[in-house]
Amino acid sequence: MARIYLDHNATTPPSEAVIDRMGAILREEFGNPSSVHYFGQRAKAAIDEARTAVAALIGADPGEIVFTGSGTEGDNLAIRGVAEALEGGGRKHLIASAIEHEAVLNTLKALGRRGWKTTLLPVDESGIVSPDALTSAIDQDAALVSVMHANNEIGTIQPVAELARIARERRAVFHTDAVQSAGKIPIDVKTLGVDLLSISAHKFYGPKGVGALWIRRGLRLQAPITGGKQERNRRAGTENVAGIVGMGVAAREALAKMSDEATRLSALRDRLEEGVLRHVTGTSVNGARAPRVPNTTNISFDRTEAESLLIALDLAGIAVSTGSACSSGTLEPSHVLKAMGFPAHRTQNSIRFSLGSHNTDADIDRVIAALPGIVEKLRNLTRTPVRA
Repeated sequence: MARIYLDHNATTPPSEAVIDRMGAILREEFGNPSSVHYFGQRAKAAIDEARTAVAALIGADPGEIVFTGSGTEGDNLAIRGVAEALEGGGRKHLIASAIEHEAVLNTLKALGRRGWKTTLLPVDESGIVSPDALTSAIDQDAALVSVMHANNEIGTIQPVAELARIARERRAVFHTDAVQSAGKIPIDVKTLGVDLLSISAHKFYGPKGVGALWIRRGLRLQAPITGGKQERNRRAGTENVAGIVGMGVAAREALAKMSDEATRLSALRDRLEEGVLRHVTGTSVNGARAPRVPNTTNISFDRTEAESLLIALDLAGIAVSTGSACSSGTLEPSHVLKAMGFPAHRTQNSIRFSLGSHNTDADIDRVIAALPGIVEKLRNLTRTPVRA
């Protein structure tokens, strides 16, 4: 049975070019990039080439890119780094949206235990942060605002440029987690007007274990990891040369194919949504349908427990998720859907479908054909009426 992978927001398969280039680096460029001899300088040159490619993906200067071990580390470096730098001053207020990734939310919780004031901005059923909500929450004590560019569960794109403008007017630093938007939609850090932007390679067909944080030149930031002088004193530790080079290859590929791939994936996503809503009763799309990243839809299936549906689909050869991979294995309802104000049953009966480069019309048609029978079988086990 051929399997269908519809969980690209959790991770993407590395491209063949990425695998080939990383293999060559592991075999041939084993030098330490901090070494001054030939082998070290070869490794350093490979990193510099990758830094240029990653910068181009987000419209940045290569000198402002700091490589990290993941998107989570990038979020932590941004938030903790700013907090550490400003802790001695009077500004001790951190603001984020209620639908951020756990990398942001749990970092704010940790800093809250150290005495920082934290505020989570609300969202409505659209899943989009209102600029008015930030205007109401921000004050003269605000040190940093963090609002993700695109949500990992429902795909909604936030009005980051407007939110960053509000933060800038109050002299607060603005960070955006662009892990789910990088490589899918155009990003230009200057147009967005942000101060910090984090991305992760394995979300756009690069390797796991490597990410990047863009830091606006001149921004004060205290590095949480101490050690050597790597990454301009922002991230100590010997660089993951092969991973960084793989990220560079993935960035170049993503930039080259972004427009065509976005058009193709949005058509597949719309085909999936229309088919599910037409053929499965009691279904709804969660969150605003626009603006969204082109590959993501989140659909609720009334009277159908999401974990059971996920397992049934997996047995049918179809891989999906109930939300963030970082939260899998928990029995907690989606904090994103909960923040959007949905009732408890809807926060626990929703499935995320996230499409990618290998998905085809045939894949989508197979999913649409399989779902009605699977859902009907699961609903018959509960024997309660479908909610209107």
